[in-house]
Amino acid sequence: MVRGGPVLRRWTVDTGIALAVLVAAEIAIAAGNEDGSVDRDWFAYLLGVAMAAPLLLRRRYPTAVLYAVSAVLLLFYALDYPGFPPALVLAVPLYDATRAGRLWWAMPVPVFFLAVGAVVLIAHREMPPLTLLAAFLPQATTLAVAMLLAALMRSRAAYAAEVRHRLNQAERERELEAQRLVTEERLRIARDLHDTVGHAIATITVQSAAALRLLDAEPERAREALVSIRGTGKAALAEMRATLGQLRSDGRAGPAAPDLHGRRAQEQNTGLHRLPELLAAVRAAGLPVVPHSELSGERLPAALDEVAYRIVQESLTNVLRHAGPAARAEVLLQAAPDSLCVEVRDDGVGAGAGGTPSGGRGLIGMRERVEALSGRFEAGPRPGGGFRVRAILPRTAPEGMPPAREALEGGAR
Repeated sequence: MVRGGPVLRRWTVDTGIALAVLVAAEIAIAAGNEDGSVDRDWFAYLLGVAMAAPLLLRRRYPTAVLYAVSAVLLLFYALDYPGFPPALVLAVPLYDATRAGRLWWAMPVPVFFLAVGAVVLIAHREMPPLTLLAAFLPQATTLAVAMLLAALMRSRAAYAAEVRHRLNQAERERELEAQRLVTEERLRIARDLHDTVGHAIATITVQSAAALRLLDAEPERAREALVSIRGTGKAALAEMRATLGQLRSDGRAGPAAPDLHGRRAQEQNTGLHRLPELLAAVRAAGLPVVPHSELSGERLPAALDEVAYRIVQESLTNVLRHAGPAARAEVLLQAAPDSLCVEVRDDGVGAGAGGTPSGGRGLIGMRERVEALSGRFEAGPRPGGGFRVRAILPRTAPEGMPPAREALEGGAR
């Protein structure tokens, strides 16, 4: 029923148009009165039917219908029946052919009929030019208006189709962008979990080894190590809950929400303001860390603040894992008008010093974070021994977390 509805409507319209042209043609034939013409008979009326019948196929074969009607009309004139204006039966097929894009096929038809009619009336009927103009001008105007109207409707239909195409294309681009944002968000969350879990496990491993070593000889220091392990585990669990909670909330809110990276940083409260906790946990694990800062107390954009903290966290985790028990580390934050430089270096002698062994994801994750902010990332062994991680982060993110200088000074204390 649904598919047949438009087809039935089209056939109803076409039938109505064909009947209207048929009635107009038959009336014109019946009312025709022209000196020297042949008396109309049943065949003249049959030709009127033949002029209207092809219009039933006007949508499917517009050019063929135009030429069929023209051929019947030409036969009617050739048999010298009383003439009637050609626009009466040519206007509709001319409109259809022009709207179908067959303008150059349709144009010769009205030119031919008007030109031949003018020649006949001038040569055989000796009609004065002004009278001829008065007789042919309405016909030419009617046919021209039909063709111009068809061209206008075709142009509007093409414009509407182009608009629909662009809307569909924009919708597909929005869907692709949404999928890209979802993928990026999942990668960010995976990096957060990697950093959080990796740092917590590395810290707990070192602290638990120290607690086992001191358990009998120095029980108080062993107790401090266990307390630190408990604090590290609680902090890691809290951060994991915040990360997974953000994953759920992003799934409800949709991927097109602006600044997911900075928003997640704010909701997780992740940034350089947590640097004192990080440095305290690393020192409790036995790694001396010296912070240096040139920040002037300004608020950092949220995305930049989170990435800077994650770089420091992952770098110190790598130092704990790979730099050896006698290693020392430095954390440097250098501010520039348009960027922030984050550098973590150590003097370790372990496997790759503070780097990540083959197959690790730490350096890859840090590089992805930095490049996501259009920054520069460097990591590699130092000439005098040890390892260095350095990132240049542009200040192009939205406003974000609290000032970082106070946090670093708190870590130094």
